Formats: sequence, structure tokens, C-alpha cells
Amino acid sequence: MKKYFIIAAVFCFGLAFSQQKQVRRAAVAFLNVENLWDTIPSADYVDGTLPVSNPKFHRSVPLDSVQYLQTTEDYKGEWSDELLIGKKVVRKQILADDFTVNSPKRWGTKFYNQKLANEAKVISELGRQYTNDNPAICGLIEVENRQVIEDLIKQPALAKSNYGIVHFNSYDSRGIDVAIIYQKSRFSVLNSYKKEIKIFDEDGKREYTRDIVIAIGLLDGEKVALFMNHWPSRRGGEAVSQAKRNAAATVLKNEMDKIIAENPGIKTFAMGDYNDDPVSPSLKKHLGAVGDPSELSDKYPYYNLMYKLYKAGVASLAYRDAPNLFDQIIVSKNLYSPEKITPTYTVYKAEIYAPSYLVNKEGQYKGYPFRSWDGDRFTGGYSDHFPAVSVVQKEYVKK
Repeated sequence: MKKYFIIAAVFCFGLAFSQQKQVRRAAVAFLNVENLWDTIPSADYVDGTLPVSNPKFHRSVPLDSVQYLQTTEDYKGEWSDELLIGKKVVRKQILADDFTVNSPKRWGTKFYNQKLANEAKVISELGRQYTNDNPAICGLIEVENRQVIEDLIKQPALAKSNYGIVHFNSYDSRGIDVAIIYQKSRFSVLNSYKKEIKIFDEDGKREYTRDIVIAIGLLDGEKVALFMNHWPSRRGGEAVSQAKRNAAATVLKNEMDKIIAENPGIKTFAMGDYNDDPVSPSLKKHLGAVGDPSELSDKYPYYNLMYKLYKAGVASLAYRDAPNLFDQIIVSKNLYSPEKITPTYTVYKAEIYAPSYLVNKEGQYKGYPFRSWDGDRFTGGYSDHFPAVSVVQKEYVKK
């Protein structure tokens, strides 16, 4: 496996750009931050008297504060936003005690601060060699709550970029969410919300996974939509779990199609850990993401920037000792152009970012991502995934 694990690659779209033209670039990227949890045991509090679009509708609260919360009942039903409107209830997280100083992980302030610094360092480098800047937009996977994101964007490597946050708590059984951070000077949010993915086991029982987080706004004046994903895992085996990711793909496609229909000309980025490769049925069939620009059409308007990298042997992680490229960025067809430079944003490059410090140097997992956790031991590493990066560019005209 190690022989074939290609740790980094860059795919260039179009020809080299003219040196006479000035260009403006932006990195749109994401990183799986591998269980970024704070050190405080917490529970979820759903205040159904607030609008669902309000992040305080569903938020994390320290366990020692739960007794002071107003509740309407000891809720035993299905956890879903529409069913909780008008109610005030508490939901315990199954990992609430895992990331604490008294747990086997010994998760205290020192490790937490190191973890924050590590993730901030990686994020600050995404696309930097092409933009000379922090990412304009960066998705985050496996964050516990809004507070850890607040702590992350205050890190010295990121603070100067004045990041805003789009985040909503999900009902994921482990208590992890996805989020988007963005430079406020470059991206302005017009609307943000989440879409629940409802999946069920063989007995028809609801399984709780991460929502898709959506942000619509203006990137340097151009209207774009962002879709942040963390699809159901392959727990139980790829074939057994495939239907769950197919269901997630259907939710994503329906929402992308809807937004494009309502906003002609909008440019879309669907990013995340899909727990499937670019050739898997969820992405190829149910989402309809094509692997070559020549395949783009009105029927197939979504282009998987990682397809050619996957075919070249690039991987973003190793699952059960096999290389996979689960971390992908899929864009709408209007973000592809064979021209050198255009007046509006188009994709310039896409890559899986894997500098040497993100790669395990020795032992059984040599060549794999240098992850933060080895069982209950904090390694000082970064993530069990390499991040994915897209860089868009357009002609820069001084006003």
C-alpha cells in the first residue's frame, strides 16, 4: 500500500497565464481537523422558541450549566429540527466525557492549545503558494461546537484574516459538526442554513449524521454558494453503507440544483469528506459529478476537481490500509474555463496538500497522514486526512 500512496499532486487547469495581465486569486479549501474538541464536558441544548436559522437554536452547553436551563420535557422522540420547534430540550453527547482532563485521553489545556496551533498552521498554508494569503474560504470537518472555531480563528496564524463563521450544530451521534470560515473582507454572507441528511439502519431506525452546511454570498463581488459535507462513514463495510452516502448525495444534488435554478449564473463549491472516492456511485451516479470538462453539460453540470488526481493515484487518507481520495471539491461548470484568464473567477489549480510535516515518517503508518490521535494518545500530529484545495483566479482590473 505504501508504495502506491502518492501524498501530493497539483492539477493545472488551462495554460500558463500571461505575465502582462494581473490576476486576483482566492483559495477555497477545507481541512478535516480530526476531533477538534474543547476540554469541557457538554450537552446539546435545543431552544425551539428561536428560529432554526439562529445558531443558538441548537447549541452546546457545559454540563455543569444544564441544571439551570429551562426545559419543557425529557424528550425521547426523533431528533430533528422541525419536530423540536416550540420545545426546549437537552440532548446528551455520547463523547461528552472523552475529551476531558480526567479521561484516558488526558485532554487538557496544553494539548488543546497545541491542537489549535497545529490546525491553524495548516489552514494558513492552504493555497498560499498561489495566493500569498490565507484561504479566502475554508471548510472545517469534525469540530465539536462553535466555541472551538472561535478559538481556532483567534490563533496568530489566522487572526489577521478576520474570519467569520458559518456553523450549525448537527444531531450527529458523536456530536461533531462541519463549518465554514471566511475572510470578511472578501466574502460576505447573504444567507446560510443547514440541510439534514436522514438515514436509517436495516431495522428502519434513524441514524444521526452531519448536516450539509450551506452559505450563499459574494466572493470578491461574485455570487457563490458553498456546500460543506461530511457524509456517512463506511462503518460496516463499503457495500453495506453505500445507500447512506447515496442518500446524502441526493440531498446535496437537490439543494445545488435548487440554488442554481433560483440564482442563474451562481458559482458553486461542494466540498468535504464524502467517505467515497470520485468513482463511487454516490458521486458519479447520484450526484452526477463528472471527471472531465468535456463531459460537462446541462444534464451534468458538476465537475469533480479531484477525479483526475484520483486516477493519477493521489490519496487524501488511507482507510483500512487502502489509499482513498475521500476529500474532494466539486464545482459548477461555470467555474471551468479553458481560457488563460477570464474576467470572472474560474478554477486555476486543485490539489491535495501534503507537505512533509503532515506525513508520518516512520513505523506502521509511514506515508500516511500524521494524525493527532493514536488511540487515546495525543501524538502532536495534525489530521488523519490531507486537506483539499482549489484556487480560483480572474483578471484583476484596478478601479
